[in-house]
Amino acid sequence: MAERKIFAGPRVRRVRLGLGLTQTAMAEALGISPSYLNLIERNQRPLTVQLLIKLASVYKVDLDLLQGEGNGAATQLREVFADPLLSGEIPGDQEILEVAEAAPNAALGMVKLYRAYREQAARLTDLTDILAKEGHETSVSATHLPIDEVRDRLERRPNFFGRIEDAAEEFVQRLGPGEDLPGALKAWLKAEHGIAARTLPIHAMPNLRRRYDRHSMRLFLSERLSPFDRTRELAAEAAQLALSSEILAELEDLSFTSSEARRIGRFELARYAAHALMMPYGAFLSAAQKARYDIDLLRSRFDVSFEQAANRITTLSRPGAAGLPFFLLELDHAGNVIRRAGAQGYPRAAFGGLCPKLGIHSAFAQPGQILAEAAEMPDGTAYLTVSRTIDGPQAAFGERIRRTALLIGCELALADETVYGTAVESTAARVLAGTACRLCERRGCLARAEPPLTRPLGLDEMVTGLSAFDFQ
Repeated sequence: MAERKIFAGPRVRRVRLGLGLTQTAMAEALGISPSYLNLIERNQRPLTVQLLIKLASVYKVDLDLLQGEGNGAATQLREVFADPLLSGEIPGDQEILEVAEAAPNAALGMVKLYRAYREQAARLTDLTDILAKEGHETSVSATHLPIDEVRDRLERRPNFFGRIEDAAEEFVQRLGPGEDLPGALKAWLKAEHGIAARTLPIHAMPNLRRRYDRHSMRLFLSERLSPFDRTRELAAEAAQLALSSEILAELEDLSFTSSEARRIGRFELARYAAHALMMPYGAFLSAAQKARYDIDLLRSRFDVSFEQAANRITTLSRPGAAGLPFFLLELDHAGNVIRRAGAQGYPRAAFGGLCPKLGIHSAFAQPGQILAEAAEMPDGTAYLTVSRTIDGPQAAFGERIRRTALLIGCELALADETVYGTAVESTAARVLAGTACRLCERRGCLARAEPPLTRPLGLDEMVTGLSAFDFQ
């Protein structure tokens, strides 16, 4: 029988030390010399199939323990070194495998330290939110990926870029698109820059929304995109050419710290500029006020999608010509926050958007339906919230639709200025929501998933509350 050589010295050493044996005692039981066992433990000799069988019969050792990682330390170490704090420290998996193999207990110790660090960082973030809510500034910060830096910078400022808005209105006026903005954009791209735009079938561009071929000067758009999203891609391409100086100026003001963050920021600003071209500020503000911010009516009037119109109403913050201070939140099925946007009226600490009572979670059960409600926070502040699902690119048969949900909201005191105000007039119908469970002190909440950070658990053998996380 051909032998398969296995180098498993550290695992053999762990077995020996776990049994409290010396090398001499184990070598005698296995029928080999102590010097040969020493070479095996230092991976200078292989562990043959015969020795594997001998170990299993003499010491009742699980063969899987000797032939594989067994404890999953390498997998857990990969999670640790994927963190932005440690990214780039280890160029590949080989060193991680060597550490997990040679010192699994030390590797698991590193994993425990890392998880403790993440838990502490999460608690510090929660504490920062609490202090910010009370008016105390803190300098607590965590390591961010470039995308996290971009999101944080954009979410903590008004969703308004004046230079882009002014330039977009001027450009649209020169363009004179009439009722056919996509056609006007295509004609401008061809006439001014020699770029031809065309839509390709899914099989020709299965994994891309758009692709610009610099050599043939052609802009390809996927047929997966809705007509509204194709128009946005055309508008984004035109904006990066016609509004490049304004986009660059706004990008410089954001002061991103890395080239990758700048690249992502430029993409976000191009998307913002595309909406500004599709829905020019003055015309959109006037229509929004007359329609009392009816998003369905606005999307029909400007021939855009619900998501595009909802995004646009969060940008109406021009000095001297501002609309209502709407904020926006987008979630996926799992509750992951994909995007936050809006004026500074969006209260990050007072309205975290992660309460399971909010209508944005219920929207997934009623796709395409608009849910308007009033959400009252534990401190008494209240908000008008409007929720609806939106679908991503067109899926082929057998593919799962990408569906997320939007929540658009403003302070409840402003609800009467919107078409949704009549739906939330009854105080009794208010949803008693909260922030993220760790920051919410609302008692008797059936939806509570975690105890609040600010209160100890109320464990009482004689009394059991409605929640598994009752607190004192």
